[in-house]
Amino acid sequence: MYTDQGTGKAAMVIEKNEIQGQLPKEGYISIALLLSLLNKPLYLRSIAHLEQLLNLLEVIIDNVEKKSSVTEKSPTALSAPQMSISSAEISGEAHAVFSGNTGLSSTAFDSSQMVASDTSNEDLSQSMLHNLPEAELRLLCSFLAREGLSDNAYALVAEVMKKLVAIAPTHCQLFINELADAVQNLTKSATQELHIFGEDVKALLSTASSDGAAILRVLQALSSLLTSLVEKEKDLQSLPAKEHSAALSLLSGINADLEPLWLKLSACISKIESYSDAAPDVLLFSRASSSKPSGLMPPLPVGSQNILPYIESFFVICEKIHPAQAGSSHDYTNTAPEVEGGSTSTAQQKTSSPVLKADDKHIAFVKFSEKHRKLLNAFIRQNPALLEKSFSLMLKVPRFVDFDNKRAHFRSKIKHHHDHHQSPLRISVRRAYILEDSYNQLRMRSTQELKGRLTVHFQGEEGIDAGGLTREWYQLLSRVIFDKGALLFTTVGNESTFQPNPNSVYQTEHLSYFKFVGRVVGKALLDGQLLDVHFTRSFYKHILGVKVTYHDIEAIDPHYFKNLKWMLENDKSDILDLTFSIDADEEKLILYEKTEVTDYELIPGGCNMKVTEENKYQYVDLVAEHRLTTAIRPQINAFLEGFNELIPRELISIFNDKELELLISGLPDIDLDDLRASTEYFGYSAGSPVIQWFWEVVQGFSKEDKARLLQFVTGTSKVPLEGFSALQGISGSQKFQIHKAYGRPDHLPSAHTCFNQLDLPEYPSKKHLEDRLLLAIHEANEGFGFG
Repeated sequence: MYTDQGTGKAAMVIEKNEIQGQLPKEGYISIALLLSLLNKPLYLRSIAHLEQLLNLLEVIIDNVEKKSSVTEKSPTALSAPQMSISSAEISGEAHAVFSGNTGLSSTAFDSSQMVASDTSNEDLSQSMLHNLPEAELRLLCSFLAREGLSDNAYALVAEVMKKLVAIAPTHCQLFINELADAVQNLTKSATQELHIFGEDVKALLSTASSDGAAILRVLQALSSLLTSLVEKEKDLQSLPAKEHSAALSLLSGINADLEPLWLKLSACISKIESYSDAAPDVLLFSRASSSKPSGLMPPLPVGSQNILPYIESFFVICEKIHPAQAGSSHDYTNTAPEVEGGSTSTAQQKTSSPVLKADDKHIAFVKFSEKHRKLLNAFIRQNPALLEKSFSLMLKVPRFVDFDNKRAHFRSKIKHHHDHHQSPLRISVRRAYILEDSYNQLRMRSTQELKGRLTVHFQGEEGIDAGGLTREWYQLLSRVIFDKGALLFTTVGNESTFQPNPNSVYQTEHLSYFKFVGRVVGKALLDGQLLDVHFTRSFYKHILGVKVTYHDIEAIDPHYFKNLKWMLENDKSDILDLTFSIDADEEKLILYEKTEVTDYELIPGGCNMKVTEENKYQYVDLVAEHRLTTAIRPQINAFLEGFNELIPRELISIFNDKELELLISGLPDIDLDDLRASTEYFGYSAGSPVIQWFWEVVQGFSKEDKARLLQFVTGTSKVPLEGFSALQGISGSQKFQIHKAYGRPDHLPSAHTCFNQLDLPEYPSKKHLEDRLLLAIHEANEGFGFG
């Protein structure tokens, strides 16, 4: 280090021999010196200089940690590259630091004395490290609670604290105490701030900063330290058990101090939610913000961002800072189970609830999220990245997240994977053998290849795939896969839903085909394509990894479901011949076409075990498991093997069975009003007679003909979840288009699926238009060529 006498300032240069010296002790001295500079006026008034100082401190701590770990492994320290840092300027007030008068507290060290000591180098270094000046360490903590620093400065402070604890765990207790005091000091003013917001929501407009941001920074740093504490707790030499216990007991006080704040936060949010429903436009977010999905909460009042840090702080407390499991993650999926039409039959017997086993913080999180899900989802809708950061805890109880937010999160994750696999995936198929050709060309492809961009060529046709042929391929392939002739799936219940066929064994390589189907469904989700298929509710649950219940039998066999329900609701003591088995006749109904079946025992020895009032719940569960799972387990496993190659279980599991159906199949009905509102005209206008006739004709179409028209123009009969405004074309979003076709009026309408474009001649009458349009969608809705 040297001093520039001409300017009265000292420049700080740390060369190789100071950072990378023979012993780590020089690094420890540098840490103490740099910490002592934190209270100098220059660094208190200049954020830029403070950032430089913190950056330098972080570099030296990193180097000391690496040097120490190398020294532990080898008596000869490895030589690191030379490092020169000469960017931080120190005012004349700090000149004394480099001339011998450091101004360190009484716990600081005289390096010459320590070098002369007989203590071993290792003991000396550790002694220096564990006796860093406490006043400066406390000052370092205090920066997190101060207003006016940059985001980078706050991040550096938290990182320096975390890394100091990593190399000197004994400082963890001091940091936790200081942060706990900071929380306590901030809570009073924060509670008052929330009270003001709750009394007058307009106060949000005039608040430039919020105490919530300071509380969030402190709690996040505390969370990070607690994580380090848990990681170190196995090594009692690193952190004495007494200090560990003291640190955790301190959390109870922090939670107690914050309870009034959370109550005030909940009250404030309730006021904002009710206010938003009737707020004047002047207080709402700008129209440029993301549009509000139908039926959801109106835009939030301007300034609502001021309460977001409070919500994030509450989630930090719930997830990380609670005495029961400090620094650990908790399985929230069982904290407050969602029951659909009642619990499983076995659960109906039990009086205990998982909620009772969860600690208070888990219950508080569930209650808070359920009560304020409207506002929480409004924040997520405005900033989807929250779900990957401070709101990630909500994904552990995904029923609190609205479907559109889940879908946006899912698409974001999928896009991240998709962007890393841009190699094209090309296939060439014959329409008449679309299943066989697709199977043979895709089954040998690797998972990485399947993630590439799909392009399809139909043999014998001149079409070039710019998106339309791919959509048509998915549509046609899904129809063939689920055709009864393929023997892979069978319809149940109302004949409109599918599940694996127990007798698919008659199809050659049937399990390989099921894996292929799983890949196709996964690839469709990966590509954002919709399939013309609806599975049974129980099969969606198998995809999600959710346990099926006897309620799911209703969609497959309503009469049998009623019998099981009656059994559970009534005393069945008079039924004497029922055992834990399924007789051959009933088993034949379960296995459909199979002719040779025998009695099936639900449990070993089931034929000899009577169903009683006490065990009837177990019987119903086993029956449901057999009918919905056991009989088709090989097919389910093969399908999931292919599906999960492309779609990870943990990613798809945020949806429930109804949402998964929407994700795979899209909206079930075609909304003509939405289609008309999302249509663009070229050569015509909305008031042209032909256009008026067109919509009148389509309005009178059957549901099937509407679907045929949609497939004729777009390549798929499925409606995007966001509505027709989200139709995809050759280069992204592409609305439904109607172009004027010039030529003879007896020509059929034509379409360009890559552009969602219908070329419509100017017909002389409505009847003529109807006849030609019906002929086109019935007879010319497949194939591509240049006329």
